[in-house]
Amino acid sequence: MKRQIIEIDEAKCNGCGQCVLDCAENALAVIEGKARLINEVYCDGLGACLNCPQGALTLTMREAPPFDEAAALAAKARSEAARGPAGQAAAGLPAGGCPGGAARILRPLTGAAAAEPHLRADLPAWPIQLRLLPPQAPFLAGAHLLLAAQCAGFALPRLHQDWLAGRVPLIACPKLDDNKELQEKLSAILRVARPVELNVLRMSVPCCQGLERLARQALEGCGSSAALHCHVVQLERFAN
Repeated sequence: MKRQIIEIDEAKCNGCGQCVLDCAENALAVIEGKARLINEVYCDGLGACLNCPQGALTLTMREAPPFDEAAALAAKARSEAARGPAGQAAAGLPAGGCPGGAARILRPLTGAAAAEPHLRADLPAWPIQLRLLPPQAPFLAGAHLLLAAQCAGFALPRLHQDWLAGRVPLIACPKLDDNKELQEKLSAILRVARPVELNVLRMSVPCCQGLERLARQALEGCGSSAALHCHVVQLERFAN
């Protein structure tokens, strides 16, 4: 039958693996440094994997066997079981393999998805939760990082205009999250991605000082040369 199916331009592909993370059917894999279609019946032809930084993936209409959802899901289950938790992390997925936690570069939406601008995310990459980010995510390499307290997004109405331009956002809460886990994850990102700078944006409440502290400890612990800049969002005094 003739249907839409993915096509990969190997000359453009640099093996970053973004398409593998985006493909919910597990139809793609990086083999010998290039993205490959494992099996045509695993590809649904919807194009969720087209978010390629190099523009190496396109959809083409050609003769191909029909999409077999059952076979794709069975193959995915076998792959995830074989990988285990360590393999999930290496693939850029959080524990449990949720596709929504996969690391990805974001680009402007088109078509029907862009019809409601007030509901469009204005972010350079995903995820933004520090504890969900794989250190090897391609958008972290050599980046300018913004480690912001989760409250900052609600406290600063101009957060996007004043703080996100040119920076990759990471958010965390030193009060509610495991600080040891946050420090270990940040250390791994600093060690693997070698960012240029780390901006910490925290609230003025005492518990939020932990965000700055763990950032300093992470930098010292991994010997990173990234410049550290700390900024405090001042809260007005509480009324009596």
